[in-house]
Amino acid sequence: MNKGSKHLAFLQEISQFIPQERIYTDELRRLAWGTDAGFYRLIPQIVIRSANEQEVSDLLCAATRHLLPVTFRAAGTSLSGQAISDSILIVAGKHWEKYSISSDYEQITLQPGIIGQRVNELLQPFGRKFAPDPASVKSAMVGGIVMNNASGMNCGTHANSDKMLLSARIVFVDGTILDTGSDISKQEFLLRHAGFITQIQTLRDLIRTDEELSARIRYKYSIKNVTGLNLLPFIAFDDPFDIITHLMVGSEGTLAFLSEVTMKTEYDYPHKASAMLYFSDIKEACRAVVAMKKLTNEKDEWIVKGAELLDWKSLASVNDSTGEGLTAVLTETKAHSKEELAQNITAIEETLASFDTYIPVRFTDKPEEYSKYWAIRSGIFPSVGGTRQPGTTCLIEDVAFHIEDLPEATAELQQLIARHGYNDACIYGHALEGNYHFIINQSFSTDAEVKRYEELMNDVKTLVVDKYDGSLKAEHGTGRNMAPFVKYEWGEKAYEIMKAVKALFDPQNLLNPGVIFNDDPLCHIKNFKPLPLTNPHVDKCIECGFCEVNCLTCGFTLSSRQRIVLRREISRLKQNGNDPERLATLQKQYRYPGNQTCAGDGLCSMSCPMGINTGDLTHDIRQEELPQNSFGYSVGNFAANHFAGIKSCLRPMLTLANAAHSVLGTSAMTSLTKGMHNVLGIPQWTPAMPKSYKRREKGEGRMEKEKNIQGDSAANFQFSTFNFQLNKVVYFPSCINQTMGLPGKSRESQPLVDKMLSLLQKAGYEVIFPKDMEKLCCGTIWESKGMPDIADRKSAELEASLWEASENGKYPVLCDQSPCLHRMRETIKKMKLYEPAEFIYVFLRDKLEFTPINRPVAIHITCSMRRMGLANTLLSLARLCSTQVIIPEEVGCCGFAGDKGFTHPEVNSYALRKLRPQLEKAGIQTGYSNSRTCEIGLTTNTGIAYVSIAYLVDECTKAR
Repeated sequence: MNKGSKHLAFLQEISQFIPQERIYTDELRRLAWGTDAGFYRLIPQIVIRSANEQEVSDLLCAATRHLLPVTFRAAGTSLSGQAISDSILIVAGKHWEKYSISSDYEQITLQPGIIGQRVNELLQPFGRKFAPDPASVKSAMVGGIVMNNASGMNCGTHANSDKMLLSARIVFVDGTILDTGSDISKQEFLLRHAGFITQIQTLRDLIRTDEELSARIRYKYSIKNVTGLNLLPFIAFDDPFDIITHLMVGSEGTLAFLSEVTMKTEYDYPHKASAMLYFSDIKEACRAVVAMKKLTNEKDEWIVKGAELLDWKSLASVNDSTGEGLTAVLTETKAHSKEELAQNITAIEETLASFDTYIPVRFTDKPEEYSKYWAIRSGIFPSVGGTRQPGTTCLIEDVAFHIEDLPEATAELQQLIARHGYNDACIYGHALEGNYHFIINQSFSTDAEVKRYEELMNDVKTLVVDKYDGSLKAEHGTGRNMAPFVKYEWGEKAYEIMKAVKALFDPQNLLNPGVIFNDDPLCHIKNFKPLPLTNPHVDKCIECGFCEVNCLTCGFTLSSRQRIVLRREISRLKQNGNDPERLATLQKQYRYPGNQTCAGDGLCSMSCPMGINTGDLTHDIRQEELPQNSFGYSVGNFAANHFAGIKSCLRPMLTLANAAHSVLGTSAMTSLTKGMHNVLGIPQWTPAMPKSYKRREKGEGRMEKEKNIQGDSAANFQFSTFNFQLNKVVYFPSCINQTMGLPGKSRESQPLVDKMLSLLQKAGYEVIFPKDMEKLCCGTIWESKGMPDIADRKSAELEASLWEASENGKYPVLCDQSPCLHRMRETIKKMKLYEPAEFIYVFLRDKLEFTPINRPVAIHITCSMRRMGLANTLLSLARLCSTQVIIPEEVGCCGFAGDKGFTHPEVNSYALRKLRPQLEKAGIQTGYSNSRTCEIGLTTNTGIAYVSIAYLVDECTKAR
């Protein structure tokens, strides 16, 4: 049976126990899921989104029967090709997020799909943390962190996954499940797999009786080392089950599937300080690190917890302007108390006094200052990648030297890279552990370029292994790039032990073949990932995956990274013109998951070190599909030119829908409109659909008090420092709030516009409305639909009207919808523009008397608030109003996205899937936000009312 027939037979078998919606065989999703953060690409034949341990067991049994290779993937942030396959790819991500914390908080049990930063958030209230700390911790998942033995800036070799792991649940290639933390499971395994345990013991004893090999292993693991399989467990543990557990660490999915881990947590020092130290010479910087490494306190604890070296090219990539040609060492110390922290800083400063620092040493213990340093360090790889020549690949490798060799080895590595012509390369990394990353921007478009890269890697091998006996791979896993050099680094005896372990666990070589063990000496210069130009908004993307943590459709349709991957392939096919059938297939398959379900919220840009907004790409695609001579564009243009009339037509429709709801009831109305939505594609009605609203023209705009309006230092917006001399405000209600009131059964009685007027007048403000308000719009509607020219036209109309109403910027301008305000700030620069939370916090706080309620309230921070840097302002305002403010965890963009909650309600539902249980647990009855459309979706999917933050402020205040 050929390979294609085997895959077909496998597919037919697994379809009996895996739902079809979690099995991907189409062209689009195989390509999307087959791409990770590395620079290689293989396209799997079948992708399966696994949901639980038993499924994986059954899948492995089926793969074994059909002799088909299998690769496991979590977040796909691995850098060396560990998570790609040309056969079967099993994804363990969004369905694998369960955890439990021990009563003393010193242990945590985790499934592989939990993001590392999420683990830290869970442990933070107890003064503990997740010890492994790769730079990708905000995106990487536990499964990948452990299986790659990914470490980072502080964990070194003393607190990496191998040192913190206590037990694991493991699924073997034959489907056997072993829990090494359960005596019952171990006894059952011993009865059924006695020979396996015997062979583990035999290998253990073989290593221990060979003093030379044992010494070699100890020496190699005295520094960071993930080259090959982990041999340290054979020396560190006697119990064969402990050895099996720790063999998983760094095995990169080549031995078994890791379905759960129990790990020790680490004490999180409450007091921290960091300094960016600058040196004119890289050797001097390394000598300073060696000296700091030796510092200990009275408790025999290391004083310096982290020392990250950044060469001058690393600094240039993040626009550091301290000086030309400098090397920096980002240094961190931690302590139990302020006094101890001060002692640590003094000890470090005394040590550094004998070194030539470019500027005076200055430590800061202010989180808002040192967090910026560490954010720069975490973003070096993507930032350097963003400076590469378009179309080239960004490669990263990580080597380690013994600390005594650090100054000379670092300088030689820098010279070696330059000698091969990599003038834009940089070196940075965990100098305290002798562990460096070097980044090169490489083209593989010609044989000469491939040869240059091959020669570089051969010289790196010679320098690291032959001269300094260091590690070719220190923390990212062996991967495909170093697989040819495992035997070279370790030697024959150690390599044969590794092969014996592989044969014991995976006798038919089905698990992640080609990774760690690869018989092709040229495998590291094959299967390179193409990175063709596709769109200026995303061409700098290196596909690191950092964006995915903020992408609401990640795990539902496509993620922001996957959209870029697919658009690149579509562009490549267009340029080549040699596969029109595949091009047509990808374009067709992309339409729903790639275009229609993208919220375009831009949150992906907030976790991208280069600020890439995939929403901009989506808007451009929509513009391409909507040329100015199309019917859709004509409709959009007509709506823009007759906007007041469109709104007038919408109000009777809302009234009719509300009347129908009153007659039919919620259940019948829901069923009827859902059917119409599914069949006819009309927007989905929900019980949260608002009644119609039109502002009353009389009795508004009176000035009740005269007060000067002063600026407030708490404001985040650039114009908040301006002082307005009259207590007037230009209020532009968004077109949504001009048209939509509250739901029919809302406990609030006043529509938002009336509520805002009441609140503003309570504080003594005269309200000015712009002229012809019914015709005005910020343009967001058209921008999101791919009609930027119409959007900009509407923004210009609004700007002119607001400029006149504010008497040329004399008064502040308030808009009651945060997404609208965000676009207004993007397009209108000459006025002071505010949304409700910021305006209230800055201008009304001292004019109102706050009496906080004891009722728990939930706050939803909209995407636009996050992007404008106003999240803390909203929370601070809420905390003035309630003693119990709840910020639901793992809820980002709500997915309503203007009208997407009506047209594609499944996106809204998926985005808020984790919200309702949290609200019910906290006893929340009302939620607050500052976007009417978001509030509709939040109400629909939680069963509780969400309204503007203005309602909460009005409830909790009275005029002073």
